[in-house]
This record gives sequence, structure tokens and C-alpha cells, in this order.
Amino acid sequence: MVAATLCLVAACISLAVYLLYHVLWLAPERLRAALRSQGIHCPKPSFPYGNLAEMRQLSSAAQAAIISKTTPAAAGDGDGDHHQRRSGIVHHYRPAVFPFYDKWRNDYGPVFSYSIGNMVFLHASRCDVVRDLSLCVSASELGKSSYMKATHRPLFGDGILKSSGATWARQRKLLAPEFFPDKVRAMVGLMVASATSLLVNSWQHRLDDATASNNNNGGVVELKVDDDIRAYSADVISRTCFGSSSVMNNSKGERIFAVIRELQKAVAKPNLLAEMTGLSFLPTRSNRAAWRLNRLVRQLILDIAKKEKDDDDENENINSSLLSAMLRKSSGEEDFDFVVDNCKNIYFAGYETTAVTAAWCMMLLALHPDWQDQVRHEVQQACAHDVLDLAALQKMKKLTMVIQETLRLYPAGSVVSRQALRDVTLGGVRVPAGVNIYVPVSTLHLDTDLWGADAAEFDPARFHLGLSPRYVHAPALRLIVEPEHGVRLVLKNVHKPTS
Repeated sequence: MVAATLCLVAACISLAVYLLYHVLWLAPERLRAALRSQGIHCPKPSFPYGNLAEMRQLSSAAQAAIISKTTPAAAGDGDGDHHQRRSGIVHHYRPAVFPFYDKWRNDYGPVFSYSIGNMVFLHASRCDVVRDLSLCVSASELGKSSYMKATHRPLFGDGILKSSGATWARQRKLLAPEFFPDKVRAMVGLMVASATSLLVNSWQHRLDDATASNNNNGGVVELKVDDDIRAYSADVISRTCFGSSSVMNNSKGERIFAVIRELQKAVAKPNLLAEMTGLSFLPTRSNRAAWRLNRLVRQLILDIAKKEKDDDDENENINSSLLSAMLRKSSGEEDFDFVVDNCKNIYFAGYETTAVTAAWCMMLLALHPDWQDQVRHEVQQACAHDVLDLAALQKMKKLTMVIQETLRLYPAGSVVSRQALRDVTLGGVRVPAGVNIYVPVSTLHLDTDLWGADAAEFDPARFHLGLSPRYVHAPALRLIVEPEHGVRLVLKNVHKPTS
């Protein structure tokens, strides 16, 4: 009896070991072999983490190589270092942020594969592959990448940014009408009012104080604009998502943004155990922190949702906030997950990406005073009667060009990721089901074959004045690529105030 029990236990352990080996090595090796048979090469993976060790090694080496250039003390704080540091700003940040992609692209070409744990990735920066990926609209062939889904679940849940197939289609159908032009047009006045209060007036007051002080330096003030822009972005999204009064009076909107920011930091690094095995329920320290923050932000959103629903029930006028629209379209209490998850998704998509893009845009305008002058003149012409509305915005062609160039150099999303849900052919490459497909947006945006020899430059000419001497150019990956040390700008009046 004892011998039989021991044999059974040994058999179970052997089976578990084999299944684990199959999941962690044999299954991904079949995918790699299918790609290798087409001439798509990859760095040699190791068991069980794939190429993760090499990725970490290359990242550490890249950071060590540039740390002397990206610390304020090493770069110098004096005016004598200003020109040197401005001229040293390089928009091609991939070698610093994604050194492994840069190396492997040089080694294996624009289409290669690599592995993280048991997940196989096809990294594609070849135009025909990207074209076919963009044109594929079949929800049964391509879905959202499964990588980092377990890690990011507390932040995104099953919202529109991470869902696929029928779930994604339903959410898009419900949410898309809320972003139609007529709805956006109605938000312009709100955006202008918020910008006037939180940015224009605030910066003018600080500039006036600097001018009036004994150490006014000629009426010039240095600002780190990131937090101000985030506050503005948060205010706009709070008002459009939840309405102006309920959030701003009790500061729950501000609290939601603060918690989501902490949650973003908590899930920035991959939980490899969860990604490789699906075991995302283990009470590790990082998991407990993410769960706590997720419960908190969920409760904050549900509190506002309940108040919003009660207000809608009491008033005949339908609230125009996005939250009210989602509540009207949800099917009841059981559909609150849809509301909470998509509120978090919209917070992240609108708040973080918009704020960071605006910061990059201001940095580039500071670098290029000729474009800064042209945009300022265009704005003054479009708003001749001090009225900024949608019609005025549509006249700002040069500003639009500057924004587009900002998004080219510093795209809000560093990669476009998909997963093959079944075998699919993209640009002549047969991609097996289960492979994650990564398109490096920043690589394509800086490809000299597509954009010319000056692809890494902001066109027109480089800037020579305007950035703070203490600005440190160091793009950093925190789910999106953002300025690691913030953006510091020198602000001054271009017109003397009238007495």
C-alpha cells in the first residue's frame, strides 16, 4: 500500500514537472522553430526566462553609459554648460530606453523574435508587416497582447485598452459615441476655462511675483511644468468624466488621479510568475500593494457613480458627463466593473498620455524659438478677439504641425502590440497562434528610409535658447515614455503688461 502511494505521488510529480517543462519550454520552442524556418532569427533564449537576463544586462549597461550625461550635477548647472547641453539633446532615445531592441535589430534585421519567459514575441519594423497588421480588422485573428495583462490587471481590468474580441467590440460600441465631434466640441469651453485658471493665470502670477521681487532676473521665472500640466489634464478629465461640481467640491477626482498614479508605478514592472503561469493571486508584496490601490480607486469611482446616478434620478435634465453615459448604458449593478474599468482606462489614456505629450511639445517649442514665434503669431491671429473656440483651433495649422512632429519624435505609445489568436500571415510572415506581435512606433518614426536623413531632428532648425539650464534630457519608460527628470522651461513675458 505504501509502495503504491509512493508510486502515485512520484507519477503525479513527474507529470507536473513535464507539464511545467512543456508550458515553459517546449510550447514556446515550437513557436520559435516555426519562425526560424522562415528565416526569422532570435537571440538564444535560456530556461526558464527566455531573453530576460540579456535585456536586463543591456538596459543596465545603457543606463550606466549615460548616467553622467543625465544627472544635473554631472551635466553642470551654469550658463556655460547651457549650449552644450542643449546641443546634446538627442531625440533618438531608443538606445537608452530600449537598448536590447536596438541591438537585436542591428543583429537580425527589422523582423526578429525574442522571448520573455514562455512568451514569444515577433518584433516587426518592416513596412509590409506593419501595413498588414494595421489593415487586419478580424477580431478572431488578432487581439490585444496578453503580455503584462496579468500584471496590469489592477490598473486596466477588462476595460477597452486591454480587452479583445466581443468584449472589446461591445465596449467600443458603447463608448465611441461619447467621443464624436459634437461631444468634443461641447468640451472646448470647459478645456479653455480650466487651462486659463490652472496654467495661464497661475504661470502669470508666478511670473509677476518674480518680476516684482528684488531678485527678479529681468522678469524671468523657471518652471517645472510637468505637475501643472498633469493637474490641468486631471481637471479636464475629471470634469468631462464626472461633471464639474461633484468631483471638484469633494476632491475625489484629485484623489483618484493620485491613486492611479501610484497604481501605475506599482504595476510598471512585470510580474513574471503571473505572466508565465497565470498565478496572479499569490499575496506577494507587490500584488498586495496593487490590490490595495485598486480597491481604493474602485471605491472612489463607485462613490462618485452612485452620487451621479442619484443625481440623474432626481433631476429631469440628463447629466452630460461620460460617467452618466456609461451608467445609462450599463445593465445594472453587475455591470459596474465595466464602468470602473473604463473610467480607469480613460483616466490613464487621457490623463497620462496627454500630459506627457504636452510636456514634450513645450520642450520642443522651447528648443526652437522660430517655430515658437510662428505658433504664437498664429494663435494671436486666430484669437484676434480673445475667443478660443473650436473654429479658432481649426485655423491653427502650424500648431497642428508642431503637435504632429511632437508625436512623431515622442509617440504617446512606444509600441503597438497585438497577439495572433490563430495562425495569420502578415507581410509574407506566417505568424503562429499565440505569438505576441510588437511594432516599435518610435523606430518607425525615426526610420531614415521613411523620413529622410534628418529623421531624428525636429524640423526646422535646432533651438539655441529658451530651455532651463537645469533641464535634463532623459526619456524614461513608465508604461509610456516620459521625461524622467521633468521638463523645466524658462518663462518670460513677450509683451510688457499695460499699466
